[in-house]
Amino acid sequence: MSEGRSVQSPKWFMIVSLIAFVWNLLGVAAYIMQATMSPEAVAALPDAERALLESTPAWATAAFAIAVHGGALGCLFLILRKTWAVPLLELSFLGVIVQMFHSMFIANSIEVYGPGGMTMPVMVIVISIYLVFLARSAKARHWLS
Repeated sequence: MSEGRSVQSPKWFMIVSLIAFVWNLLGVAAYIMQATMSPEAVAALPDAERALLESTPAWATAAFAIAVHGGALGCLFLILRKTWAVPLLELSFLGVIVQMFHSMFIANSIEVYGPGGMTMPVMVIVISIYLVFLARSAKARHWLS
């Protein structure tokens, strides 16, 4: 099969891509809510959460933005069956790793949120890995053009 031709993808691929797109849109919404919090909303947070938020460096916030926006765009390109999904989801994964490294090892957010606060970060990492795998697999199977 020539490099530029695509093959019809199975129905599950579109369903998974749509669910992943919604998941990433929720991440975009979370980023926007965090980035646009009013001073009053920040002040209303518990002291430990407020200190954690206020001490977050710009590079960690940028990693959050890259993770969620790259993921949303990557999933949109999966839906559109375009190869741009692969580098965008890889970039998103890199953003996730940088963001979670800061959260878990530099900011030590586990002290603020407790062990239960690890559920979402682990889910985000696992889903991000899966989406990179899915995009690469779809490209190899010529589901993307």
